[in-house]
Amino acid sequence: MIRTAIVIGSGITGVASAEWLRREGVSVTLIDRVAPGAPEQTSYGNAGLLARVAVVPLSEPGMFLKAPLMILDPDSPLFLKWHYLPRLIPWLVPFLRNARRDILESTVQALLALTDDSVDQHLALARGTRAADYIRKGDYFYYYRNRKAYAKDAYASGLRRQAGFVPNEHDRAELLQHDPNVSARYQFATSYADHGWLTSPGRYVAALAEHFQVNGGVFRLAEVAAIGDGEVTLSGGEVLTADRIILCAGAWSGGLSRPLGQKSRLETERGYHLFLNNTSFAPVCPFMVADAKFVVTPMLGGLRCAGIVEFGGLNAAASKAPLDLLRKRIRQVYPSLTWESEETWMGHRPSMPDSLPHLGPLIHAPRVICAYGGQHVGLTIGPRLGRMARDIALGRNINIDIKAYDPNRFS
Repeated sequence: MIRTAIVIGSGITGVASAEWLRREGVSVTLIDRVAPGAPEQTSYGNAGLLARVAVVPLSEPGMFLKAPLMILDPDSPLFLKWHYLPRLIPWLVPFLRNARRDILESTVQALLALTDDSVDQHLALARGTRAADYIRKGDYFYYYRNRKAYAKDAYASGLRRQAGFVPNEHDRAELLQHDPNVSARYQFATSYADHGWLTSPGRYVAALAEHFQVNGGVFRLAEVAAIGDGEVTLSGGEVLTADRIILCAGAWSGGLSRPLGQKSRLETERGYHLFLNNTSFAPVCPFMVADAKFVVTPMLGGLRCAGIVEFGGLNAAASKAPLDLLRKRIRQVYPSLTWESEETWMGHRPSMPDSLPHLGPLIHAPRVICAYGGQHVGLTIGPRLGRMARDIALGRNINIDIKAYDPNRFS
C-alpha cells in the first residue's frame, strides 16, 4: 500500500486521480502552474460533453487525400500554421496510417472501454461535492443538412452502431419540435440517449479540487521543471518525493516524460470555443453540427460553440480565422439568435497519432504513472482515466485490458 502520491496537472484527469487516491487514504499533493478550473486549463474550454458515443477517431479512410483539401478550404474545421508543418510530420504520418479500417475498428473498441460509463463515472466522482450541481443528463443530437448527408456519414455512424449506439432518427418536423429555432439548412437529425454535459466545465473542475483540499488533499501552485522515478523538481529547485508520481499534464506531459526515456508521440490539437453570453434562446441539450464539425452546448449564462482543429504547437498565439468560422457557423444554425456579449478561448488537446491516451507506468521509471492524452474526449474520460491511474498506483487489477493505452508503445 502506497502512502504518498504526487499528481502533476490539475485538469479533470489530474483532479480525478488526486481525489480517487485521497479517498483511499493516500496523502496526495496536486501540482499545477495554474489553478484547477482556470481558463488556461484545457478542461475549462471544451464542449462540456460527457460523450459516451464519441468513439470514432478523427482519422478515417481516405483522410490522406481529404486532409490537404480541408486545410486549403477556409470553411473547413481543420487549420494549420504552415511554419509548424515540419514539426508535425512525425505525428501526422502515423496518424494517417492509422486511418485503415481494421485499425479504426480496434481503436473504437479501445475508446468505448473508456467512454461507455462516462456519465456514471462523473456522477460517482462528483457525488457529495458542489461539482454535482453542474452535471446534466439527456440526449445528444447530430444535426444534418438532410438524410442524404446522413447517408454519407454511414461509415462513422456504422462504427457507432457496432459499438452499441443505435440512434433515433428525426425528420424536419420532429427536429423542429425538439429545437424550433433551427434554420431550414438542417432537415434531419439523429439522437443518442443516456448522455450528459456540464453547465460550466471550469467551475466543475474547481469544485472537485475544492472538495479535494477541504478533505485533506494539498494543492501546490507551482511549475514542475523535471520528474524522476519517485521525485518531482519544481522550477525554483525544490525537490518533492512520493511513492508514486501521476503525470496528468496534458499536452505538456511529453516534455516531462521525454528525459525518462519515453517517446510519447504527443501532439497538441489547438481547440477553440466561442461563448455567447445571455442568448435570446438556447437548445435543451447539446448537439453536433455534422457538416461543420462543431458542438453547441447550453451552459450557465449562455451557449458554448466549440470545435475546430488547428495544428500550430504550444506557443503560437490564437488565430482569428477559427473563431470567425465559429461565428459564421452558429449563424447558419440559428439565424435569429442574439446575444449580449461573447468570450473566446483557445486551448491544447493532448493527442496521440492512434487517438488513444497514455495510461500506465513508464518502463524506465515505474513509479511514474502516465494518465494523459484524452484528445477530443479528455473531459468525458477524465474520471475513468483517473480511477484507473489510482488502481495502477495501488497495485490493483484493472477490469479492462489496458494494453492499447501502454505509454511505452511508441518507444
